[in-house]
Amino acid sequence: MDSSASVDALSNGFKNHLSLNQSNNNNNVVSNPRVQPKQPFFIGVAGGTASGKTTVCNMIISQLRDQRVVLVNQDSFYHSLNAEKLKRVHEYNFDHPEAFDTEHMLSCMEQIKRGQAVTIPNYDFKTHQSIEPACKVNPSDIIILEGILVLHDPRVRDLMNMKIFVDTDSDVRLSRRIQRDTVERGRNIENVLDQYARFVKPSFEEFILPSKKYADIIIPRGGDNDVAIDLIVQHIHTKLGQHELCKIYPNVVVIFSTFQIRGMHTLIRDAKTTKHDFVFYADRLIRLVVEHGLGHLPFKEKQVITPTGSVYSGVVFYKRLCGVSVIRSGESMENALRACVKGIKVGKILIHGEGSNGRELIYEKLPKDISSRHVLFLDPVLASGNSAINAISLLLSKGVPESNIIFLNLIAAPDGIHALCKRFPKLKLVTSAIDESLNEDLRVIPGLGEFGDRYFGTDNEEGTISSSTTPK
Repeated sequence: MDSSASVDALSNGFKNHLSLNQSNNNNNVVSNPRVQPKQPFFIGVAGGTASGKTTVCNMIISQLRDQRVVLVNQDSFYHSLNAEKLKRVHEYNFDHPEAFDTEHMLSCMEQIKRGQAVTIPNYDFKTHQSIEPACKVNPSDIIILEGILVLHDPRVRDLMNMKIFVDTDSDVRLSRRIQRDTVERGRNIENVLDQYARFVKPSFEEFILPSKKYADIIIPRGGDNDVAIDLIVQHIHTKLGQHELCKIYPNVVVIFSTFQIRGMHTLIRDAKTTKHDFVFYADRLIRLVVEHGLGHLPFKEKQVITPTGSVYSGVVFYKRLCGVSVIRSGESMENALRACVKGIKVGKILIHGEGSNGRELIYEKLPKDISSRHVLFLDPVLASGNSAINAISLLLSKGVPESNIIFLNLIAAPDGIHALCKRFPKLKLVTSAIDESLNEDLRVIPGLGEFGDRYFGTDNEEGTISSSTTPK
């Protein structure tokens, strides 16, 4: 498997994918009829018996530490054998498609892909029965369905974003199966060999091997192929961190989401979070966005001599910078910017109005030489984009090149991104999250409420111009 072919195959497997953004605890999920849950990334891993499918899955999972992953085994969906079939269990073909309850498996996979919790059967290989307790599976970022025939049924294949076939030598698979079935499933070696000759090998050639042609990626040697697994994991990381809008607008950057970032988003989005905690975790997120945004500035290479007398090849920070905050929620981002850029000048813009129209510039105070600087534009919430467009238009009228503006933002709605990027395709937008949509009041959904009120603790006090009066 050469790297270019693998990249092409992986890219094809990632089409129409949106990563899941739901609570791990399904009981805490509040349904919203306006918001459709994002779909998890669905991977199917097929291959012959004892080919190393589970090993491959576990290796992938171990490298996806910042993502929630669910591994579902097709073996859980074996039909329970009745008393008559149990009497002739050695004549039963467990490698035939009809041995599995494919309808039940398909139903479960469809539900979990829709972001719903499901109950997976618990199959006992010694009794050949589904036993209690069943396994509850909550929505996750990634679903991996593993089994010998997961690529056999076209309806199941159609759910998958990536299809993998683990290709291992038949002699190796036989030796592994003997060890597994005798040690883990309590069978004697004569029965294992008899079953292999009568059912396993013929079924592999008739049903499993033909499904190989549907795979996007074929992994020779299974878990021993570290290069193939690393390549798969790298692309999963890339695609999970890439929102669909980032493919449309290359000037949109979403910082990579880790469990720490998700945890901070969970806290600042929670309506019950206290002002103290909201400010603390919002400040942490803002600092990350600012640091990431600074990484998109131009730089110059420079070599220095370290205290050990060694040469270090590094870079020099770009110094012609200024910040511009949108009053008043944007002011919450100023401290982080000043902490990262010593002595930076910060200008201010206030744009106010009712509804989606009628916005006007109320106040502006900008550095006189702003046209010669790179501008870090500060506004934590991008909703409709109307206020941001007015503010950025003002910067352009002051002579600031569009390509010199970096918009630093915490959450953005797709509507605002479309409006902003179509108007200013050379501007760079750096955000920590792209939310689902806007509601009828032009508020970001699921959002985090009125950022300025929650950050400054004003709660729409009389005489205060609140962000609640101006959808951004």
